[in-house]
Amino acid sequence: MKWKKQRIAHEKKVVELMIRIYCRKKEKNADLCPDCEELLCYAHARLDRCPFGEKKSSCKKCTVHCYKPAMRERMRLVMRFSGPRMMLYAPWEALRHLLNL
Repeated sequence: MKWKKQRIAHEKKVVELMIRIYCRKKEKNADLCPDCEELLCYAHARLDRCPFGEKKSSCKKCTVHCYKPAMRERMRLVMRFSGPRMMLYAPWEALRHLLNL
């Protein structure tokens, strides 16, 4: 199936949505702040270098943790805040992410 081959691209899209929601709603910024921009670039770089490629599972379930501890904690905070809000702002993406498709 075509969508199975686009896993990394979809993960990048979801991460960007979550970071944008966090920065806009939690930090009250119209555009991404430098810290959130750094986190987004870091997350995209980690996804580009994922050793599992298109066959990756969710990062939370992964056996190889490629995030530095500080960045992993920042991403955890972003996902904890943005995850529930994704159902309001991007319901199809949230559902697809939850079902791990």
